[in-house]
Amino acid sequence: MTTRASAERDGDVSIRPAERVDLLAVVRIENASFSQPWPYEAFEGFLGEPGFLVAHNDDEIAGYVVADATQQFGRRLGHVKDIAVHPDRREAGVGSALLSRTLAVLAAQGSGTVKLEVRHSNDGAKRLYRQFGFEPLRRVPGYYDDGEDAIVMIRKLE
Repeated sequence: MTTRASAERDGDVSIRPAERVDLLAVVRIENASFSQPWPYEAFEGFLGEPGFLVAHNDDEIAGYVVADATQQFGRRLGHVKDIAVHPDRREAGVGSALLSRTLAVLAAQGSGTVKLEVRHSNDGAKRLYRQFGFEPLRRVPGYYDDGEDAIVMIRKLE
């Protein structure tokens, strides 16, 4: 099991697998970031998964990501399900550090392609994903509970 002591550093944050002690901070960031946040139990279900990572500094959680890899049509497909950065830490490279580490984790799990969904209106997130090589694949009308469309973006891994 990875511990805080074995967390890897990326810039001014350390990234490590999420632990139960992190869940309240993760849920607070989720609630501050999304109009339709995931509940505590959803995050609890991902504990122990290699793609549930947190970024922290000075024992404060700055952001998190939830991703997994599944078998589809004989190939491993990575899926970034949720990623958010504390509002006070945005534009400081935390999201980039999390996404970079997540792509490495998904590649190590054998994923050849990674997908994610992003709100059509979330230009900042779409910009970040394009910087990481994600390309829009399709628009999904009414994907979110409030009726907003999602853009599915994909990226091939080397």
